[in-house]
Amino acid sequence: MEAYKRWVRTNRDYVHSLESLANGLTWLLPERFSSSEIGPEAVTTFLGIITAINEYIIETTPIQKGSVSTAPHSFPYPLCISALKDLETLVEVVAQQYYGDEKKWNFIAITEATKVLVRLALFRNSGYKMLLHGGETSNVEKPSDNSSSQHRIEGFPKPGRNGGHGYFQNSYGNNPWNLEGKALSALSRFGENARMVSEPVWLQRINHQQAIMEPPIRMVERPTLRTLLSKKGANGALFIMGEVLFITRPLIYVLFIRKYGIRSWIPWFLSLAVDFTGLGFVSLATRSRHVRKEHEFHLSMSEKDELKRRKLLWALYLMRDPFFSKYTRQRLESTGKLLEPVPIIGFLTEKIVELLVGAQTRYTYMSGS
Repeated sequence: MEAYKRWVRTNRDYVHSLESLANGLTWLLPERFSSSEIGPEAVTTFLGIITAINEYIIETTPIQKGSVSTAPHSFPYPLCISALKDLETLVEVVAQQYYGDEKKWNFIAITEATKVLVRLALFRNSGYKMLLHGGETSNVEKPSDNSSSQHRIEGFPKPGRNGGHGYFQNSYGNNPWNLEGKALSALSRFGENARMVSEPVWLQRINHQQAIMEPPIRMVERPTLRTLLSKKGANGALFIMGEVLFITRPLIYVLFIRKYGIRSWIPWFLSLAVDFTGLGFVSLATRSRHVRKEHEFHLSMSEKDELKRRKLLWALYLMRDPFFSKYTRQRLESTGKLLEPVPIIGFLTEKIVELLVGAQTRYTYMSGS
């Protein structure tokens, strides 16, 4: 297993290219969106899990010295979330074939509830940081630029102007009549010079570079819910509520589909409202201007990109029923008929529309969870 980990980390670009090719070819498997698609979906799930394992191996590459680190998780949360997402489609297909369209929502709800529990555990264990890609990507802080500054060895006094240690110079050297001070200062200078002479110049340079280039790894303590609320106040509460709504939104959506049906507007509007409310809470927590400086929330670049990604996921509401059946499908079919006479473009458009219509029949492809 260790040999495989080393190979994946060494050839990560080749692994990514191979995974992209394999996952793309799965869309061309026969009977992909037919009633008996368990086989093709099982192949897709297997490739997805292998991809998730490789991504986890790459992300858990040992960090270099001098970087900021947090205590490692004893449980591989990102890998577990990725595996659940890949298994969810296979669960949906198997449940639909053996239990029907109505009872399949029971199994989908169980899968979504499992993902919610794992994500909430990850949210807590990460110190209540924003989940990136639903928890599939670790939200780890990058080392700050200040870590490259020079470091001196703590515990030793700064050398004095004349070569002796500042402690002796300040205590004794300023008194010309203090013979004891002169003796200790002389002994200090003699010891310092003897050490410098005994060590070769190249060894002194190596020791100095190691003291600068290899500072100890600083462990960042994960804040608890109490410390976060005490430090950030109302902003901390808003941020936590926004993240919890984002995590639980898919489960709420499935439970209301199970109750009212996929053709009802109630689950669609409720899910959209939860998305808007959750993102609104996070935006209020991170953009509030009338709070004390210690209560401000500062997002990293990866967290800002995550907020943009969540906004882009709202486009999936165009592909979810009942909006898709009433509006989007008609637009897609009319566009396909319009471009049908055009060589090549018409053929490609027809295949794209066919894939979109087939993918829309699967909840997991359009759930955004």
